Amino acid sequence: MTPTIPDVVAPVTLADYLEVMTRAVFQAGVSWKQIAAHWEAYRRAFCTFDPQRVASFDDADVARVLETPGVLHSTRKIRATVHNARTLLALDAGAGGVRAYLRGFDEYADLAKDLKRRFSFMGDMNAWYFLFRIGEPVPRFESWVQTIPGTHPRMREMVELARRQGRSSERP
Repeated sequence: MTPTIPDVVAPVTLADYLEVMTRAVFQAGVSWKQIAAHWEAYRRAFCTFDPQRVASFDDADVARVLETPGVLHSTRKIRATVHNARTLLALDAGAGGVRAYLRGFDEYADLAKDLKRRFSFMGDMNAWYFLFRIGEPVPRFESWVQTIPGTHPRMREMVELARRQGRSSERP
């Protein structure tokens, strides 16, 4: 794995889901290299993405994260991470677990629409990125990316790396 391009992971805990989702949130509109270079600062600031701890963040915690060297100074993205932790916990408690929730949709489009509705900063790109990185079925990149403006070279690199490693979850 190159330091800039995140790997596909097999989530074991809710923290794994929150970490992948948070990376999507913070990478949006920013250089992936910038986020990758400081990812350990994010891990510290967000308590290794423990959803119970992040869900309990208050204004003082948001201010602390804002002051963490290396972490993008975006109150909206920090608050989105807190909201997303709370949503993951609620899904885990009420939907038979996050994995059951994710696999409870017949079509990718329905799941992506629901992710965008429930979670903060989860647009079309982040929904696909999140699902791809956690190994859930997604449309083939070359077809899907045509629906998103731009060229997205880092996304393409991530997909190519996963394909070389035999870890792509794309479907025809």
